[in-house]
Amino acid sequence: MLTNVEHIGIAVRSLTDANELFTKLLNETPYKAEFVESEYVTTSFFKINETKIELLEATDPSSPIAKFIEKKGEGIHHIAFEVDDILAEMERLKGEGFTLLNETPKRGADNKLVCFLHPKGTSGVLVELCQTIPDYS
Repeated sequence: MLTNVEHIGIAVRSLTDANELFTKLLNETPYKAEFVESEYVTTSFFKINETKIELLEATDPSSPIAKFIEKKGEGIHHIAFEVDDILAEMERLKGEGFTLLNETPKRGADNKLVCFLHPKGTSGVLVELCQTIPDYS
C-alpha cells in the first residue's frame, strides 16, 4: 500500500549549482548527499517539514538522468511513494496492468529499496516505489 509521497526527484546538470539554488530558495541546506552506483548519479536531499526534494546529477553519460536531461532538460524527473512492502506492492501493481521498469527492487538513495513504474502507464509520470531498508545494527 502506498503510504505517502516520499520525495520528488529533480534532474539537474550540476549538483553544486542546484544545491546553491535550492539552499537559497528553501532557506535550508541539504541534509544528505550520496552516490547511487546502480543509477550512476550523485544525489542530495533537502527536507522542508515532511517534504523531501531529491536533486540528481548524472555521473556517467549512460545514466538515466543524463538521458533524461539530454531529451527533456533539467526538471522534475519522478515522484516517489513510500510503501510498507515493496514486493507486495510491485505484485499488486503488475496485477493492475502497470509495467515495472525493474522486476526486482534495487538499492536506491537514502537507504531505500526502489522500483520504478513505466511512465507510459502513469500519464507520463515516472513513479518510484520505495521502502526503507530496515537497520538491524
